[in-house]
Amino acid sequence: MRKHIIFLVNVVILFASLAAWANDPSWVKAVGAKSFPAKTKEYAVTNFGAVADGKTLNTRSIQQAIDKCSASGGGVVRVKAGKYLTGSLFIKSNVNFMIDEGAELLGSQNINDYPEIDTRVAGIEMKWPAALLNVLNQKNAAITGKGLVNAQGKPFWDMYWNLRKEYEPKGLRWIVDYDAKRPRTLLVSNSANVTVKGITLQQAGFWTVQLLYSNQVTVDGVIIRNNVEGHGPSTDGIDVDSSTRVLIENCDIDCNDDNFCLKAGRDWDGLRVNKPTEYVVIRNCVARAGAGLLTLGSETSGGIRHVLATNLTGNGTSNGLNLKSATTRGGVLEDIHFKNITLNNVGTAFQITLNWNPAYSYSKLPEGYDEKVLPAHWKAMLTPVEPASKGVPRFQNVFVSNIKATAKKAVNAAGLPESQLLNFQFDNVQINAKTAGSIKYAQNWKWNNSTVAADDGTQLVIP
Repeated sequence: MRKHIIFLVNVVILFASLAAWANDPSWVKAVGAKSFPAKTKEYAVTNFGAVADGKTLNTRSIQQAIDKCSASGGGVVRVKAGKYLTGSLFIKSNVNFMIDEGAELLGSQNINDYPEIDTRVAGIEMKWPAALLNVLNQKNAAITGKGLVNAQGKPFWDMYWNLRKEYEPKGLRWIVDYDAKRPRTLLVSNSANVTVKGITLQQAGFWTVQLLYSNQVTVDGVIIRNNVEGHGPSTDGIDVDSSTRVLIENCDIDCNDDNFCLKAGRDWDGLRVNKPTEYVVIRNCVARAGAGLLTLGSETSGGIRHVLATNLTGNGTSNGLNLKSATTRGGVLEDIHFKNITLNNVGTAFQITLNWNPAYSYSKLPEGYDEKVLPAHWKAMLTPVEPASKGVPRFQNVFVSNIKATAKKAVNAAGLPESQLLNFQFDNVQINAKTAGSIKYAQNWKWNNSTVAADDGTQLVIP
């Protein structure tokens, strides 16, 4: 009898899972990398002169192995057990760069080992150091293995804080993050059919994984641990930046900024580029310390749409679902599906704002500066959005279901008088919080079979 009951329970679970999958948008099956490098030949980096002593700079030797593999038709570039110090590496088409268990790539702490490239950082196109691992303008490439990529980013954290102490009294908070040039850990840019799988990354100097202007990318089973020996500023986990058809699954992130984050450019420069982030699936992932389990924005200029985030857990993140923009960003955030989520002891379960962090978001040049001699990225940041109405973002058509949360605050949502938060639907959402919070400048919010239990007795007023 007991076996029959167990069988029936499993059948119910199976059909429930299939039903949930059937309710997913039709585009979900089209995301992620659709090809993978063939195992035609293996190239060990030690055969090209790499030394696994943790002290010898191996950039040139490892790059030679990558270049040889790609030029010969592709295959596997193998990093075997040991510690390998390196600067920027550039993975090529048809190459699977495999970091074995027991192998550790150590990022150089000399910024000169990261050559500057044309890229986009925090929503602005500019010159910036290449990442430690780069896939630039390539097709059918992979970075895999059970090894560790230790970016050793602490000197870059210190550099940022020192510059911020110098800039803030001058009224330059808005440009600190762009002048403090710090290497990302892994960058996929202008590439297609790229897989990142299994590796562990720690102590990023800046963002950990950035997927920029790319298509058909999979990030699977990646572990990120940035709060090692301190708490680095801007150490985002995975940033999807003006990219499309992206699959992120089975990842575990502990960082000191946004955990899983979707971006699409900022202000005048982002509106000029006008590339959306769209068709993104994030599933079966865990976020620990960090600013948001899932953050959309604040760079929204190109638009963020068609997003499914499901089967996620946030443990102690500052926010659960974090939607943010500013009145100079513009862009539309829409068709967002956030479901089957557990939020444990987070700061705010649902944080939504169209006027995020004004000291950082709005650029103003103090007196005493000659605009004619400013760096190009300063000029881009200072270029006004005209007409001003083009900079007003819109958030609409957001669907939230099957959420259980414990939080300090349940909801902190604020649109603008001229841009209401439109069509938000909450189904089967249960939040236990210290306080309920508030919703301002919002229209057509639906709250079905959902409750907020606040310790202080406050109630959430649904518009």
